[in-house]
Amino acid sequence: MDIRYINKEDDLSEISSIYEKSWKYAYKGIIPQDYLDSIPEGRWVKGLGREGLYSLVMTENGHLIGTASICRSRWEKFPDFGEIVSIYLLPGYIGKGYGKALFERCSAELRERGFERSLLWVLDENTRARRFYERNGFVCSDEYMDDTIGGKELREVMYTNKIT
Repeated sequence: MDIRYINKEDDLSEISSIYEKSWKYAYKGIIPQDYLDSIPEGRWVKGLGREGLYSLVMTENGHLIGTASICRSRWEKFPDFGEIVSIYLLPGYIGKGYGKALFERCSAELRERGFERSLLWVLDENTRARRFYERNGFVCSDEYMDDTIGGKELREVMYTNKIT
């Protein structure tokens, strides 16, 4: 397994496909199925090059299996925090320790960028992800935001931690 920053040789469509497949797996029963089924190929390609966003990929035997993105906090109330924007794996790699490795690399990268604290957002109903973050030292804060995805009202909750 290898974790590295995205480079110009990477196929951004293949990286976007990791997001697409992960969303369809992880959010089944949370986000309406018709919305998940309608996610277009390449949905995340443009966002991968956004300024200030640092995206990583995870490979296994030369194949892309996961991706994650970090940045300085996008939230005005938390300007000194680093942010883990996303961590996604192909469904066949979930629950096998790959997510923990990708998460730890994100934390290390934020620490190297000078952040002592980090935050992330997770759908309130995504209990699997919430348990994962709690096992890895994140604490649910009082911060939340309401969102509508696929016509369903959802709540996202913020988790924070001290980077060790």
